[in-house]
Amino acid sequence: MKSFFDYTRTEIADHVQSSARAGRLYRAVYRDEALLPNDNTILANFDRTLPRIIHRFDSADGTRRLLLRLVDGETIESVVIPEEQRFTFCVSSQIGCALACQFCLTGKLGLTRNLSAAEIVSQVLVQRGAIATDPSNRFSVVFMGMGEPLQNYDNVLKAVRILADDHGFALPLHRITLSTAGLVPGIQRLAKEGLFPNLSISLTGVTNEKRDELMPINQKYPIEEVLKTVRGLPGSRRKRVMFEYVMIKGVTDSLDDARRLSELLHGLGSKVNLIPLNESPDIGFRRPNRDAILRFQQVLLESDIPTFIRKTRGDDVYGACGQLKKQGVTT
Repeated sequence: MKSFFDYTRTEIADHVQSSARAGRLYRAVYRDEALLPNDNTILANFDRTLPRIIHRFDSADGTRRLLLRLVDGETIESVVIPEEQRFTFCVSSQIGCALACQFCLTGKLGLTRNLSAAEIVSQVLVQRGAIATDPSNRFSVVFMGMGEPLQNYDNVLKAVRILADDHGFALPLHRITLSTAGLVPGIQRLAKEGLFPNLSISLTGVTNEKRDELMPINQKYPIEEVLKTVRGLPGSRRKRVMFEYVMIKGVTDSLDDARRLSELLHGLGSKVNLIPLNESPDIGFRRPNRDAILRFQQVLLESDIPTFIRKTRGDDVYGACGQLKKQGVTT
């Protein structure tokens, strides 16, 4: 029996031979609306099994890291981050990651497999269930958990379509973000899609030599090729691109690095998100102090590049960016 969460509404309509019934099924599953008796019989033909929470780690700042077990016994992680008026759901797209970025714990796991669209969408249902008692119940979804989303392109884009469907979660595309290490073919393919969520590109290094060391994928898709691809996007889509830059003490945090980054991004109209390194004994790098990060930011701001510093959330329970390594897995 195939998972309901693996179907777009159009595919459900083809399956049940009724677009109206497909809409009712979608609203029942994703919005908890009541169904007609006959629809209940139809829905029983689909599997709606969700991943099981085998451990929940609660941070002092309210962040929750969820360790989830899938049907085949594999485990993944999702993170629920409370904001002032909403939540951010951080979802995984793969079990592990093949890219081996040197500042990321997930990369040390290697890649086990891609997640299906159903396994991605069902994470959101589990996360929403974890905040069901909160009156705001408003959320955004970021593909910043385990894995490189553009290496699992078809399943990730299918999940985005399901999340954005106006009979289901009805998430606006500006509340969905894909994070990539800069896989140029994936970005080029995304540019041709009818839907274009926010795109967050991890740069983390202003020379190919430095980025080769930190992010081996740069040897295949160097900085110049990544930026050329972004410059080729229509202006309206280019504005939906943000560059992530991990601040690593003595490696990526000098003022010369800041000036070089300003030159690289000149005229793009994109934002920059500075991410203070989330430290771990398993990573041989350190986080710069706050003053160094602020000085770096100031160089970019003086070049008219909107630049933000990401607030570290959930690092005390290994739920922060780059820390997902299935800590606390139980058999």
